[in-house]
Amino acid sequence: MLVRWGVGSIVQALKVLYGRSGFLLWLLTIVSAVCLAALKPQSHSVLPAYEFGTAMFQAGRPLYDLNSAMGYLYTPAFAALYTPFAWLGSEVGGILWRLLGVSLLTFAIIKQARVFDKVKAEEIASLAFFLAIPLSLGAIRNGQATVLLTAACWLLTLSALGNRRAETVLWALIALIAKPTAVVMVLLVGAMRPRLIPFLALAVGLVFAIPYAFAPVDYVNAQHAEFFRLLTSMGANRSGTFEAADFTGLFAALDIALPASVTTVLRLAAAGAVLVAALWLDRKNDRQLSAFTAFLLAAYYMTVFNPRVESNTYVMLVAPAALAISLMRARDEAWNLILILGAVVFMCGWTGIDRGLHAALNPWFKPLVMTLVLIPVFHWLYRQVTARAYLQPPAALSLAKTG
Repeated sequence: MLVRWGVGSIVQALKVLYGRSGFLLWLLTIVSAVCLAALKPQSHSVLPAYEFGTAMFQAGRPLYDLNSAMGYLYTPAFAALYTPFAWLGSEVGGILWRLLGVSLLTFAIIKQARVFDKVKAEEIASLAFFLAIPLSLGAIRNGQATVLLTAACWLLTLSALGNRRAETVLWALIALIAKPTAVVMVLLVGAMRPRLIPFLALAVGLVFAIPYAFAPVDYVNAQHAEFFRLLTSMGANRSGTFEAADFTGLFAALDIALPASVTTVLRLAAAGAVLVAALWLDRKNDRQLSAFTAFLLAAYYMTVFNPRVESNTYVMLVAPAALAISLMRARDEAWNLILILGAVVFMCGWTGIDRGLHAALNPWFKPLVMTLVLIPVFHWLYRQVTARAYLQPPAALSLAKTG
């Protein structure tokens, strides 16, 4: 009896370890990235651009160079609020900055997994963490604000579609400060929840108001004006070393030059398609899965159709995509297909391990692969949200309809 109990305990412990192995590897990845950043804070890092913006803001000097596609490309509010991290230096401040973004992203993934299935939440989140490691490692190591942007936009979706107003303002504010592209998510949320538009407008107002608490009015006014000129010039200005990893990379790889008017029309058409799909999803029975699908659609648009997207920016897409694949696995549907999708997403992130391979595959490979992966994922999600009942008890289904 004692032996049988001992064997049973070992088996149970191994099951628990297996179910959490993805989360443990995710933590190990974070620790490794933070240690590398601490040893070489200026290597493979975007923090010098953030520190430059903060230094210029504190000195009352211009933040933006309109003749360059690189440099400081964020709002004046970002420069103001990054100040504590800059004061702590690249070593300590850089570590805390990275931990802030990755901690919120981890929280968002776990929270979404619990929304899906409280019983299998650990299993769903663990596999998602494992699949997302390769494509997330670069952004975490570099300290990119995209990690914080992804978490804030994700939590904004969950809060807004749950009608939590204070949280909606908070996450919209953080997302907009992290990167201006968050306006896509803010507009989408406003379209899906019109009654929250005043609160989203408050978040936008705070983004512009915050810098006035740290700098003279005339200076902040001038920087806001320059920021808007920067936004209108970035699409046409290709100076510097920047190379967009959006859908245009596919055509560039084939030596097909798309006119700016054509790419603009395609981006607008994609934005309209995402908006229509999100509004349609919001009317379906399973509001929780519909909200996640809408966020995944927005993340796809904010990467593949973003003219300022970089290779490491795909952390915004891979995190929800990995969670969607993990959810498919939890539902035991088409195991062979799920295995292939997971393997492709996992291997896609390792293309940067060799400089020659990265040069050959950048910038066209990731938008192409992620698009091919998401086609069956979106099809599966479509079938789930259009079903009259998504494995819900009657009480949950009734709550979803009235929510």
